This record gives sequence, structure tokens and C-alpha cells, in this order.
Amino acid sequence: MTKTRLYIARHGKTMFNTIGRAQGWSDTPLTAEGERGIHELGIGLHKASIPFKYAASSDSGRTMQTMEIILEELGNPTIPYSRDKRIREWCFGSLDGGYDGDLFQGVLPRTAAFNTGRSYDEVTYPELAASLVEVDTANWAEPWEILSKRIYDGFEAIAQSVEASGGGNAIVVSHGMTIGTFMWLIDRKQEKKAIANGSVTVVTYENGKFFIETIGDMSYRLRGREFLEKNEKEN
Repeated sequence: MTKTRLYIARHGKTMFNTIGRAQGWSDTPLTAEGERGIHELGIGLHKASIPFKYAASSDSGRTMQTMEIILEELGNPTIPYSRDKRIREWCFGSLDGGYDGDLFQGVLPRTAAFNTGRSYDEVTYPELAASLVEVDTANWAEPWEILSKRIYDGFEAIAQSVEASGGGNAIVVSHGMTIGTFMWLIDRKQEKKAIANGSVTVVTYENGKFFIETIGDMSYRLRGREFLEKNEKEN
């Protein structure tokens, strides 16, 4: 059986990403810059000649828009494609759509997890989830037990589907904090790492376990950017 591998991309840059708002379960479309970045990614993946047999994304508009561009550049629009709400971004509850500065520098530092003077990077994902539940007046934010289970179960279901069909590569589009959380669930020693728009995180799935290969790789986008810029100069 061929090894099962997930290439997990973060969606392209959106309107909310650009103006610094917490997106969560709210949604905004990719900007022109964001679309170009994903065209770069798709071209880079195509140039790498990776044989994708399956595609999956969250059910958020920004990930579906990203996947549409990737599949267009891969020249494989008929690849089997599913959408799974389990690999959505974190829900920020009543703070969803608010400015990042208000959330991460204003509200969250007043919660119990931050009382020790630790920074955002030093607070664990379970503690961060507890902080969101603590400040969410709408009671929409997910407790860590629910949040972590739905993220892991979502990616595992995708991997198991690919494995059941003989293994191979899947292109998956998800969200920054969701991808970071998934990496931490695979390896609790992982520190929080920036997952840039259009970056690729690769994991393999064998014997019921995930193994991390790369996190936040920008090389595919850079390769695609070089190709686009060369074409533009020549034309």
C-alpha cells in the first residue's frame, strides 16, 4: 500500500486577515493579493509533480475558494473533493470578527491563563481554549475537549479515507490555528509556530498514527511566485 500523506495548506489571505480581525467561524473572501498567493501555491505544487488523488477542505468559504484555485492550477478539477466542518478554524464566540489586538492584547491577557505574566506564545492551546470560554459572553466558544477532538477526528477521517482507497497524497485546505493545534496534538513538544497563508504542512499517516514531516513550508509558493514573475517579465 502506498504511504498516506496529507499536504495541509492554510487558505489564502482574506479581507479580515488584511485588516487584523479574528476570523474564526466568521468568513471573508480572499483579497486579490490572497488569490495571487494561492495561484503561486497551486503552480508550485504542480511544478513539484505531486500526484494528488483526493482533496478536502473545511466548509468555510475562504478554504473552498482557496481549493478552487489550487485545483485549477493543478489541472485536476475532477479530483474527488469533500468538505468537513471539523477542520474549521477555532470559534472565537462573541469575539469572532473583532480586532486581533483587542482579543489577543486586550481581553485574553485578563484571563486566568495569562495571570502568570506569560505571553500568547507561552500559553498552551488547552489554556487558550479555556480563556476563550471564560470571556465568550455568547457561549459559542468550544471547550478544549470538544475543540481538540473535532480537529483531530476531522484530519484523521480524511487520512483514513485516503488509506482505505490504497493510500496516496491528499491536498487539504484548513486554517492557521487549526493546523497549529493539529501539530500540537500529534507532538505535544511542538511550540506554536506561525502558519502563513498559502504555506504547506505535511503529515504522514501510518498504523493509526500521524507523523510530522514539515510545518508551514513556503517553498511551493516561492517556486510558483518565481514562475509567475518570470512569465510576466517575458510577456
